[in-house]
Amino acid sequence: MRLLEEIAETISPVSSNSSSSSSNSSSSVEDFGDINRKLLSGWLFNCHGLWYNLAVIIPSVIFIVYLGYQAKKSFIKLSHGRSHIMISYYGLLWLVSLLNLAWCFLQAWECTPGKESGWNLLSLFTSSGMLFLEISLVAFLLQGSYTSSLEALTRTFVISGIIVGGDILLKAIYVYGFGVPLFIDTDQATNRAKWGLLLIHKLLLTTAYGFILYMHHSKWRERLPARPAFYNYILVMCGLNAVALFACGLLGTGALFELWMYNLTTVCYHAFYLPLIYLTFLADFFQEDDLHLENVYYSEMKDAGFFDADWE
Repeated sequence: MRLLEEIAETISPVSSNSSSSSSNSSSSVEDFGDINRKLLSGWLFNCHGLWYNLAVIIPSVIFIVYLGYQAKKSFIKLSHGRSHIMISYYGLLWLVSLLNLAWCFLQAWECTPGKESGWNLLSLFTSSGMLFLEISLVAFLLQGSYTSSLEALTRTFVISGIIVGGDILLKAIYVYGFGVPLFIDTDQATNRAKWGLLLIHKLLLTTAYGFILYMHHSKWRERLPARPAFYNYILVMCGLNAVALFACGLLGTGALFELWMYNLTTVCYHAFYLPLIYLTFLADFFQEDDLHLENVYYSEMKDAGFFDADWE
């Protein structure tokens, strides 16, 4: 009997220890799951909210997937076409699209303590890359048409680089020198230094696009490419910058509704500007061979008499 009592006493602490260890492991798993859920919910719901984040993330992901799906055919076309402009802009489009995708996925940094510096740096490079595309495309439009000369490409990129470099320097001075939260929109509706600089920025862009629209309806119309897609691109960008200009002007006075309006233009810009560039300036270039081959096949089949029965 004593032997049985000793065995029972030794088994009881072991079972209690195992039960406590299992409860500790289950609680640690639950804690890990809670941490993951909090991180996911914070990534999606913090800062601007769920719909804002989804509105910028989903179009950006779809566009990157589309570029990747078309990459092989695009590379073949670019290698055969030997167009310096198309090669340069296709490479820039990939670079800026990846930066923009990172910007869209890391929205939570804007409201996370300790991440402000990284967010400012990412926003600075992303916005500067998109601005470089805008300015260089406007410069090509003002030259009248697509030109494949390396000299024209170099001249356009140098001018665009100087303008964007000045813009980067000015924004860096504001952000890192004066501490102006240029890229943080939450609870910043009354910061006049921020909205004053953005007002000038949007005013210059709106003026440039408005001038091109004026040229389209003036005697200088022949200097612009005779393609409706170019005119539609300028019209969309002029309207978008005009709305952002109006919002920045009122935000400097402390109006809160215009912050929502400005955020809407930001969503539209980051979600749809890069696909708009692709559709307007690159899509036709990559489809030229396909259309040419279809016309060749149709002519060969017509010469062979495949469509004679349709005319009888």
